[in-house]
Amino acid sequence: MSEQIYGIHAVKSFLERSPERLIEVFVLKGREDKRLNPLLNELQRLGIAIQQVNRQTLDNKSQGEVHQGIIARILPQKELNEQDLDAILAEKQNPFLLILDGVTDPHNLGACLRTADAAGVDAVIVPKDKSAQLTSTARKVACGAAESVPLIRVTNLARTMRELQERNIWIIGTAGEATESIYQTKLTGSIALVMGAEGDGMRRLTREHCDQLVSIPMAGSVSSLNVSVATGVCLFEIVRQQLAAQK
Repeated sequence: MSEQIYGIHAVKSFLERSPERLIEVFVLKGREDKRLNPLLNELQRLGIAIQQVNRQTLDNKSQGEVHQGIIARILPQKELNEQDLDAILAEKQNPFLLILDGVTDPHNLGACLRTADAAGVDAVIVPKDKSAQLTSTARKVACGAAESVPLIRVTNLARTMRELQERNIWIIGTAGEATESIYQTKLTGSIALVMGAEGDGMRRLTREHCDQLVSIPMAGSVSSLNVSVATGVCLFEIVRQQLAAQK
């Protein structure tokens, strides 16, 4: 079984990181593009089959998503699990993790992966149930981060959180009703940030396994932020504090 990715940046990033998983590429017939041509030249050099097709074929394959004239068929990545997380943590002195509890929108998953990559997150952890899959949409929104940031699917999120705490990783959960602001909270050392689902927030059991709950202060009339935007705010506050602690 194969998957597909689309968009110039997504295919380019995939080619740089996992060329062995590329099966074939479909490109818009007759398109001349300064960004596309070097990519096609590299694909040809590696012997990857390129099919010139019309726009209707690309539109049908991308199911309405913006494809920028290129779609690649790829071998699926092996799903990472608890054992892979153990291997990652064994190599890190101060792990920096992102936990997404029940984020079901692939656009939000892709955006969170992209932000996690930019912030230097070591791994993103999601539960196997009630969580978005790494679809072609999520990969495109992630802009290559789906290949660079390990996405760990765990069977029991509460158990995984307990195991992280046993490794002295401080777990910070975000909740609108939390009285302490993220800007008032010490966020240095080994840390895992937990972001809840769109609308519902964290599940009760997930919330109970957090060491601390914090909120993002909201000054306007809107009561909450989109989960991917909130993730960016929180991750980069952690980055800011971690960098300040190193000075």
